Amino acid sequence: MSLQGKHIILGVTGSIAAYKSAILTRLLVKKGAEVQTVITPAGKEFITPVTLSALSGRPVISEFFASSNGTWHSHVDLGLWADLMIVAPATASSIGKMANGIADNMLVTTYLSMKAPVFVAPAMDLDMYRHVSTQRNIKKLKSDGVHIIEATEGELASHLEGKGRMEEPENIVAMLEHFFATDHNLDKKKIMITAGPTYERIDPVRFIGNFSSGKMGFALAEECASRGAEVVLITGPTALSASHPNILRVNVESAMEMYDAALKNFPQMDAAILSAAVADYRPEQRSDKKIKRSDKEHYTLSLVSNPDIAASLGKLKKPGQLTIGFALETSDEERNATKKMEEKNLDFIVLNSLNDRGAGFGHDTNKVTILSRHGEKQSFPLKSKNDVAKDIIHTVFHSCLDS
Repeated sequence: MSLQGKHIILGVTGSIAAYKSAILTRLLVKKGAEVQTVITPAGKEFITPVTLSALSGRPVISEFFASSNGTWHSHVDLGLWADLMIVAPATASSIGKMANGIADNMLVTTYLSMKAPVFVAPAMDLDMYRHVSTQRNIKKLKSDGVHIIEATEGELASHLEGKGRMEEPENIVAMLEHFFATDHNLDKKKIMITAGPTYERIDPVRFIGNFSSGKMGFALAEECASRGAEVVLITGPTALSASHPNILRVNVESAMEMYDAALKNFPQMDAAILSAAVADYRPEQRSDKKIKRSDKEHYTLSLVSNPDIAASLGKLKKPGQLTIGFALETSDEERNATKKMEEKNLDFIVLNSLNDRGAGFGHDTNKVTILSRHGEKQSFPLKSKNDVAKDIIHTVFHSCLDS
């Protein structure tokens, strides 16, 4: 059980959803976790420390000093003891204090001393939740590395319907179990990932592009970030969004822009995963005005080659840096992929074929074979791109860590 023996700080704030903290405590203890509750003064108006103490088997901490004898409750010791802190429910007020470092109660002071990962489960009325200041504070917490468990929709304490309900305790426990079950072997690693298509403009309304959705690259970015890596995601035009706070997104449009961004970031990276579908060619001349249809039967477009990002990084690569490329092939797949890996000085190449149903551009699934410079080959069945990302990261980085 992934929660067995884990030390968890449960922060409880002044929300009607505080009753769920009792259920959450019971479920965590049942999973084998040790739970230390830290409650705000307002939180005690909604649920008693006696209830939470009875469920956790530990005295509940609320004030900096015990009222009876002046004993100091050390937030520093709590920060060192914990494997994880979760604030559930988290009110708009507490979120604002956490985001801005306002340490006027034991809960926020404990948060500021926390060495372990922190999760926050917001709970408030819909107007407060969607208010620009609340969303700004949530975004700030995300950027600080806090894991936000999104509020859900439903009937609120105001009897209005909308988003603002604290996530159910059973689902929170499942999220925490998944977090602890995830391999964090990439802690502090810096990984650059390219994703999506590139657009090579012909004129203001037309471009040369491809059918890449970016789904594979974004799945890889989320997987690396969930394992502790700091990810720079360089992406071409796509409607996808990256949710993990450890992902820094860099938006580009053309192959030249992606090339410049990749060369700028690569020297600081431990690894680069090049999953973008970069255009090999761009128009030699680009019109500043829309090209009008003429009476000519044919229109000739002259193209020039774009710089090869993978090959350029292969030449810049220093000892200890990894480069992983992708090959989308339609014939003689393994031979072409192996040749590409050698020519571009890649350590691994991920091969997928348009001949496989459900693989390639636009799909939510993919079927890949991973080839290494040392001659190893590992093939996987058709899977969701999220699961394919797990296979790729596990294969590539465990291979390197074990060598």
